[in-house]
Amino acid sequence: MATLLLKNIHCLATMDEGRRELNDAWVLLRDRTIAALGAAREMPPDLHADRVIDLSNHVALPGLVNTHHHMFQCLTRALAQQSELFDWLQSLYPVWSGLRAEHVYTAAKLAMAELLLSGCATASDHHYIFPNDVQLEDEIRAAQEIGIRFHAARGAMSLGESDGGLPPDHLVERESDILRDTRRLIETWHDPEPGAMLRIVVAPTSPFSVSVDLMRESAALARAYGVNLHTHLAENDKDVSYSRERFGMDPGQYAEAVGWLGDDVWHAHCVRLNADEIALFARTGAGVCHCPSSNMRLASGIAPVRQMLDQGVKVGLGVDGSSSNDSGHLLGEARQALLLQRALGDPAGLSAREALEMATLGGARVLGRDDIGRIVPGMSADIIAYRLDQIALAGALHDPVAALVFCRPPAVDLSIVNGRIVVEDGCLRTVDLPPLVEAHNRLSAALIRGDA
Repeated sequence: MATLLLKNIHCLATMDEGRRELNDAWVLLRDRTIAALGAAREMPPDLHADRVIDLSNHVALPGLVNTHHHMFQCLTRALAQQSELFDWLQSLYPVWSGLRAEHVYTAAKLAMAELLLSGCATASDHHYIFPNDVQLEDEIRAAQEIGIRFHAARGAMSLGESDGGLPPDHLVERESDILRDTRRLIETWHDPEPGAMLRIVVAPTSPFSVSVDLMRESAALARAYGVNLHTHLAENDKDVSYSRERFGMDPGQYAEAVGWLGDDVWHAHCVRLNADEIALFARTGAGVCHCPSSNMRLASGIAPVRQMLDQGVKVGLGVDGSSSNDSGHLLGEARQALLLQRALGDPAGLSAREALEMATLGGARVLGRDDIGRIVPGMSADIIAYRLDQIALAGALHDPVAALVFCRPPAVDLSIVNGRIVVEDGCLRTVDLPPLVEAHNRLSAALIRGDA
């Protein structure tokens, strides 16, 4: 078995049950698993490893977990710059109709590279648009090549404008085709085992882009296969109004009516959940992905994260699509989450450690994972480390864990995913970035021009 010893770690935030933070710590990895850890005084004198990395100038923590993204949107950053959600979508649907497999593969690989360099080890992507020759395998191939732990969410739009939905008719799919392809993807790719690098998620896009029948049938399909469910919910005031006018109920009630609550479900945004809906989520175990930058960019509002956490709702973080963020730095989202809750008027609205917990253990719980998000023996070997000797953190080393959130978000220096070193000395080892960026920019320009 291959072994890797991380030693002399300046500060190790374990996110274990006691939320221990160890100074001058060590962690031993054996193959794809965390084998042992502790403070320097607890390290066996005869401990040896195939490779040793000195992290005496680093703060280390579990690999970050991104619970909501639309990776194809990296191709269309900085468009529709002054639009709210519905207008923004209607501006971009015509551009996205030109997507092909090459676009989706290249954008996914670029988005994953950006996430990995921010410290993300696990990402869920909600891909919901399938024009031309696009398949979810385009993203799966990118994930397998670059080395990120991946939850591929098979999104879908079936309710076009002529039927009262938001997307144009030519971009929606037949519901029978959606369900058939979702079954195929689960049977082909889903890995339910601990330590899995790839899982499939059933993910009709939103209440305003699919039918009630598809929501119910998707929930039944997911539970028949034992996979998780994901969608958007209560993102802004228009979203809530649509739910009330079309279904006669608030979004949380609608989710309950169609079987979309439970510990196998998580919803993106939830900006406009009311107190009763938050209590409903807490009671049923449903999770929430908080996307602070996207919510600000689209003027959707501030999600009631403090109330959710206080009620016991599982909350993770997501960068959301790169047309509505327009970035993919998950540690940056932790900082935005902290600042946004405090903007409501409470300087203790969210702490730095709560924000980091949402980005690690909270995200793992939202995705239904009990094998990532913590640095404890037996967990998957997903560990990241940031250098402390950089200008952004100068003057904050008295609390290096909090500094990661309060100060300008740094790039990761070391990232180990499933026991494999993916980023070392700040460089991504699994892809040659300059050619990827060049190809991505070429495809983006052609797509936006309309001659993709």
